[in-house]
Amino acid sequence: MEQIKRQPLAAVGVMLLGLFVVCAVFAPWLAPQDPAQLDLTGRLAGPSGAHWFGTDELGRDILSRTLYGARISLVVAVSVVGLSLAVGLVAGCASGFYGGWIDTVLNVYVTNAFLALPGILLAIAFVAFLGPGLGNLIVALAISGWVGYARLVRAQVMAVKEREFVEAARALGASDLRVIWRHILPNILQPLIVQAAIGMAGAVLAEATLSFLGLGIPAPAASWGSMLNDARSHLFDSPHLVFFPAMAVMLCVLSFNFLGDAFRDYMDPRLSVETRTSVGL
Repeated sequence: MEQIKRQPLAAVGVMLLGLFVVCAVFAPWLAPQDPAQLDLTGRLAGPSGAHWFGTDELGRDILSRTLYGARISLVVAVSVVGLSLAVGLVAGCASGFYGGWIDTVLNVYVTNAFLALPGILLAIAFVAFLGPGLGNLIVALAISGWVGYARLVRAQVMAVKEREFVEAARALGASDLRVIWRHILPNILQPLIVQAAIGMAGAVLAEATLSFLGLGIPAPAASWGSMLNDARSHLFDSPHLVFFPAMAVMLCVLSFNFLGDAFRDYMDPRLSVETRTSVGL
């Protein structure tokens, strides 16, 4: 209870994320209708007992499409961050641990080349070249997102590899892989977890952006970004078409950001000491 009182936003983030996970996992049972079912006679209907969130321009139930959109957004967020983190770990560990020409190639040339291009434009170009689809979308966002993790891992590895316990492991004859896996990685997880939580928020926004531009999941799959794109022409006469998917994107991003801040405060011992001192514990 004391932890919840000190970090109420963390509790809000956990509840929001839990709600979206439940919506994503149980969407087929929670959705009142098929998200692709057309009903042209009931198009652009406002929120009512039959359709809690109303219907879109093709008569599809917005609540059902919002629930299924949570599934796509969470799958993209977890997949993009997982793939970006895996590539960033390999590149960052190799660059920070070995240094020399490996560090020069990976850090100076490769990462700077990717950082020179705006991430969203790189993703747009990749999806436009290969075509829309869930797999292509995940790979496109991971290509533009691994650089930040690689830079973070490199900096952390360079700081930890000079510590005494790493030197002791080397003196005992431990291989480079064992030193990295057993001694370095456990000591650099804190900033990676925080960065991953915040990265998932960015992935949700990026997926919504690409879907809004027509480069996300092909129709008739429900995506929050594509729902916002379909609602552009009805912004003033049927604002509920924009309100509900926009609120879903905002709350999902907020939940990941709240969790990222909570992880940072919980895992940073200096902040924990300051917090305990401020509350008199």
